[in-house]
Amino acid sequence: MRAVLMAGGSGTRLRPLTCDLPKPMVPVLNRPIAEHIINLLKRHQVTEVIATLHYLPDVMRDYFQDGSDFGVQMTYAVEEDQPLGTAGCVKNIADLLNETFIVISGDSITDFDLSAAIAFHKENNSKATLILTRVPNPIEFGVVITDSDEKIVRFLEKPSTSEIFSDTVNTGTYILEPEVLDYLPANEESDFSKDLFPLLLEKGDPIYGYVADGYWCDVGHLDAYRDAQYDGLQGKVKIDFAYEEQSSDLWVGQNTFIDPTAKIETPVLIGSNCRIGPRSRIEAGTVIGDNVNVGADADLKRPIILNGAIIGEEAHLRACVISRGTRVDRRAHILEGAVVGSLCNVGEEAQISPTVRVWPSKRIESGAILNMNLIWGEQAKRNLFGQQGVSGLANTDITPEFTVKLGAAYGSTLKLGASVTVSRDQRAISRMVSRSLIAGLMSTGIHIQNLEATAIPLARTMIPVLGVEGGIHVRLHPTRSDSILIEFFDNQGINISKAKEKKTEGTYFKEDLRRVPIPEIGTMAYPSQILEIYSKSFEKYLNVEAIRNSRSKVVIDYVYAVSGAILPVLLAKFGCDAVVLNASLSERALSTEEREGLLKQLGQVVEALKANLGVQVSANGEQLILVDEAGLPIRGEILTALMVHMMLTAQPRGTVVVPVHSSSAVEQIARRHDAKVIRTKANPTALMEASQENPNVVLGGSGEMGFIFPQLHPGFDAMFCIAKLIEMLTIQERSLVQIRSELPRVCHKTYTMRCPWTIKGALMRYLVETHPAENLELIDGVKIVHPQDDNWVLILPDAGEPLVHIFANSDDRDWVDESINDYRQRVQAFIDSEQGGSAIA
Repeated sequence: MRAVLMAGGSGTRLRPLTCDLPKPMVPVLNRPIAEHIINLLKRHQVTEVIATLHYLPDVMRDYFQDGSDFGVQMTYAVEEDQPLGTAGCVKNIADLLNETFIVISGDSITDFDLSAAIAFHKENNSKATLILTRVPNPIEFGVVITDSDEKIVRFLEKPSTSEIFSDTVNTGTYILEPEVLDYLPANEESDFSKDLFPLLLEKGDPIYGYVADGYWCDVGHLDAYRDAQYDGLQGKVKIDFAYEEQSSDLWVGQNTFIDPTAKIETPVLIGSNCRIGPRSRIEAGTVIGDNVNVGADADLKRPIILNGAIIGEEAHLRACVISRGTRVDRRAHILEGAVVGSLCNVGEEAQISPTVRVWPSKRIESGAILNMNLIWGEQAKRNLFGQQGVSGLANTDITPEFTVKLGAAYGSTLKLGASVTVSRDQRAISRMVSRSLIAGLMSTGIHIQNLEATAIPLARTMIPVLGVEGGIHVRLHPTRSDSILIEFFDNQGINISKAKEKKTEGTYFKEDLRRVPIPEIGTMAYPSQILEIYSKSFEKYLNVEAIRNSRSKVVIDYVYAVSGAILPVLLAKFGCDAVVLNASLSERALSTEEREGLLKQLGQVVEALKANLGVQVSANGEQLILVDEAGLPIRGEILTALMVHMMLTAQPRGTVVVPVHSSSAVEQIARRHDAKVIRTKANPTALMEASQENPNVVLGGSGEMGFIFPQLHPGFDAMFCIAKLIEMLTIQERSLVQIRSELPRVCHKTYTMRCPWTIKGALMRYLVETHPAENLELIDGVKIVHPQDDNWVLILPDAGEPLVHIFANSDDRDWVDESINDYRQRVQAFIDSEQGGSAIA
C-alpha cells in the first residue's frame, strides 16, 4: 500500500518556527514531524511514500532524499505554481495511485493503529474511510457524525461554537480507493472535506468513519507544538526516540557531556554532541537538540531548545522555544510561551516576556525587556538613546528602514513646519543614513537645512545662526569603527535633554507618527557660506595677532577625516606654520591599532621637525590628542589637567566644568588660580548644559570627550582648541614639556567589573546606606570623598552595558590601589549576595 504524505503546508500559525522550515519539518523531540509520521507508516508496513510539497520543498527532499536511510521509498510531487488544496494535490498524482492508498497529514503527531483502520476500510467495502478521534474542544477541527454502522452522515469543517454537534473530529488521515479521485477536476484547487466528501455523500457512495483509539495532536499552533513534546516525554504517545534511554526517562545522544554537578529531573531528552555545564538545573519536560551548549548555573524549566543553540551561564528559560543556532547570553530570561526564531542573539540580562515571538536573525540588546513580537527590523533595544545619541551597527542596526522611522519619530515631536539642520561626516554610510532621516523628517512636515558633509563644530555653530528648532548629525562612532552614531541637537546646538530623548523614544515605540498631506510635506535647502560663518566666530574669540606672530611649528594629523578639509583653511588665514598629515578624506574608519600607529608616526614627525607640538584630531573634529616636542602623547587625565592649567593661567578666577570622574588635579590647579570647578554627570549633554548655564565658564570637558569653549558654541571643538593652544603657548612663552612638569602629581585609576542591570540600583542604595552622608557626592554614581584631602572613590554604573566602573583618586598611589581592591571586593560581595537572594526567592 502507498501513502500520500501531505507536506505542503507553510504553517503560518507556527511562525517563527516555520519562517525557514515547512511545517512537517519542524522538529518534535529532535525529529521532524514528518519523520514521526514515516515511522508510524513503517510500523504498519506502509513503506512507499509520496510526499506532496509546496512551501520550501527542498528542505524535505534534502533531508529524506530517496528514503532509504529511513527504511522507506520516498518520491515527491511539488506544486510549483499554486497550492491545489488537500484533494487537488492528490488528484495531481492519481496515475501513481492504482490501488487502495492512505492519505496522512504531515503536521500531526499520532500513534493510531493504521492496520486496524485499513482492515475496517476493507471489511466495509468503503470508498473512503476517515480516521476520526474524539477531542474535548472540536472548534478547530472538522466535526463528523456517524450512524450505528459507522457510516458518515454529516460533517462540518471548523464549526462555530453554536454549530458543534459532536466531539468526533476528522484527523486528516484517510484511506481511499483510487476511483474516488475521478470525481475531482484536474489541475484545480479542491479540498477533501469541503469538496470530495460532500460529493460522495450526495451520490450515496459509502463513506465510513473509523474512530481510532490512541494519541493524536494536530501541531497547528505553538501551544500544541510544546504539548506534543511534553506528551512524548511522558509516554502519552508511542513514538520512536532518536536516542537511547540512558536511564529511566532520560534519553541522551552520542558524544554528549553532562557535568556531574548538573541536576536533571526526568523525563528529559538531550541530543548528541551537547555540553551541559556545571550546576545547571534541567527540569522535567526539557528537550535539548543536537550540538547545544548549556552554560554553568543555567536554569531550564521545560524549554524546547533546537539544534546548535548556545545557552549562556545563569540563563533562565521557562517553557519557551529556542530555535536552531540562537544564542542566549548569560542571565537572560525567556519566559513561558515565548518563541525565539533561528539565528537570533538574546543579549545579557535581556528578558523576553511570556508568549512573545521573535522572528529569525534578530538581536535583543543587553538588558532589553521585549514585551511585543519582534517581526520587522533587526533588533530589540532597551532604549533608542544611549549615553550619546542613537548608535548601532552600520547597516545592521542602523538601517534605512530604522532611520526613516527614527526621523519621523523625532519630527513628530516638533511643531509642524519647523526647520532642522542635518549634517554628517564624509562617508557613504553616513550619507545613506542622513538621507533616510531626511525622508522621515519631511514626511512629518519638517523643513531641512542640509549642511551635508561637515565637522560637528560647524554644524553646532550653524544652528543658532539659521534659527532652526534643532539639528541632527550622523557619523561613524568615535570608538567603534563598525557603528554609526546619530546625535540630536537643540536650538542652541547642545545635545537634546533626556526629556526630549524620552519623548522621541515614546513616539518611536508607540508608532505615534505624524503623517502630513502632500502640500505640507517638508522642503529642503542647502545653506551656503558655512565655513565663512564659522571662521568669523572662530576669529572673534582668538588673539589672531598672537597666532600670526607666533613662530610655532605645529604638526596636525587629521586621520583622514572631514576636519582635514576645514582646519587647514582656517590656520592658513592666520599664517600659521602647520604641517598637515593624513588630511585626505577616506571612506574607511581606522582601527584602534592603526590610529595608535599614526600617533606614533606623529610623534616621530614632531621630533624630526623640531615642532612645538603635534595634534591628532578625531571624532569628526571634536576630540584630540596632543604630542609634546619630545614626541610623547598627552591624553586622558593629563590632557584635562594641562588644558585647565593653560586656560586658568590665561583667564584666572574663571570657572571650569569637568565630568565627575576627572582627577583632583583639576581642583589643585583651580586653587592656584583662585578659580572654581563644577563637576557634572559623565555624559556630553551634562557638560554642554553646565558650560552654557554657569557664568564665567572658560573651559568645559575632558581629555576623553573633548573641550568646550562656551563663548564660541556649546559643543566640543578640537579645531578651536588647537588654535587656542597655539595662542596660549605664544603668549605664555612656554612649551608643552614645561607646562606638563608644572601639573600636580595625582594618581588616578579605574577598574571595570560586571554588574547585572537588575542589581545596579540596589548597589547604589547599598553604598549610600553604608557611608556617612557628609562623605557622599551623588552627582553621578556614588562618590565617597575625604573632606581633609583630595582623596575619593567613585562607583559609577555604565549607561550602556551591565558594568560598573570604580575610580580612585589620591596623591598616594598605595591608597588608590588599596581603595580599588577594597571596593572591588565590596561590590562583588554585594552582587553575589543579591544573586543568591534572588535564586532562593
